[in-house]
Amino acid sequence: MIHTEAQLESRLSEPTAAVIAAVAALEGDILILGVGGKMGPTLAKQAQCAIDRAGIVKKVIGVSRFSTPVVQEDLQKTGIETITADLLSKNCLQNLPATENVILMAGRKFGSTGNESLTWAMNSYMPGRVAEKFRDSRLVIFSTGNVYPLTPVSHGGATECSPVAPIGEYAQSCLSRERICTYFSSQFGTPMVILRLNYAIDLRYGLLLDIAEKVYAEDKISLEMGNVNVIWQGDANAVALQAFAHCQSPPLVLNVTGPETVSIRFLASRFGEIFNNSPRFDGEEASTALLSNAARCHQLFGYPRVSLGQMIEWVAEWVQIGAPTLHKPTYFEVRDGKF
Repeated sequence: MIHTEAQLESRLSEPTAAVIAAVAALEGDILILGVGGKMGPTLAKQAQCAIDRAGIVKKVIGVSRFSTPVVQEDLQKTGIETITADLLSKNCLQNLPATENVILMAGRKFGSTGNESLTWAMNSYMPGRVAEKFRDSRLVIFSTGNVYPLTPVSHGGATECSPVAPIGEYAQSCLSRERICTYFSSQFGTPMVILRLNYAIDLRYGLLLDIAEKVYAEDKISLEMGNVNVIWQGDANAVALQAFAHCQSPPLVLNVTGPETVSIRFLASRFGEIFNNSPRFDGEEASTALLSNAARCHQLFGYPRVSLGQMIEWVAEWVQIGAPTLHKPTYFEVRDGKF
């Protein structure tokens, strides 16, 4: 089991043999924009660990505003170079070093309602400027499965060929990010991959933690969004690092999530078994949900290492021992796109 943040960080940052090989074969350094977010630190550490294990010389550079200084200090201790910068600042962006491989993680979701202009600036305007600045690089760009509409649960989730129909301004701004980056890819021939991610799981935040905490506290759990997809954050990071080998113009689009369509009722009931209590539910399952089909991603990179059952056990233990959390709910139950 995982009992400490140090153990958790180590597990999330552990590269597979495939990641080590992919990073070793990659020409040039790796620049991660938005490294200070929830996923960025362990992505950077996984990249650095892959470099170390491959025995090669390559830099990992993390860029963020670093509003939490301890994150920057922690990255530096592991050999990752850091740059403090506001990506909305023209001067800051233009002063970033030319780097062959760029991962764009920076974006905004929660707090979008009521401050929509900042959300559009972060999710659409800034990525366009990044794509123009790094026109001669390979770009891996994080997006979201929220660009898809709610789909019938029985249909197996939206594929990359499914029509997009984002609900709400957050999702619309993310589709705008994709469209603008695709435009610059076509203009300059910039090779890119766009990753549409659904519910990465850490033990300190994430959909499974949201449900486990409610079951543990005997709070009601909404069933409106009755089914979901999840993936271990370390496995999502592994996809991002291997994706550079598949960058192309126009961009390759990949759904990144786990293979299961997971019932919220099942998850709550499983946590109830572990906690020896009975979950309380609110409402009924709708016939549609926000679901993605990641078969193409699994074909390229294999199935995630960490199973759903393992994630459930880890999260349950984390809650039972009162380990630290980020206190950032996912609002997975939201169906109107307002975050």
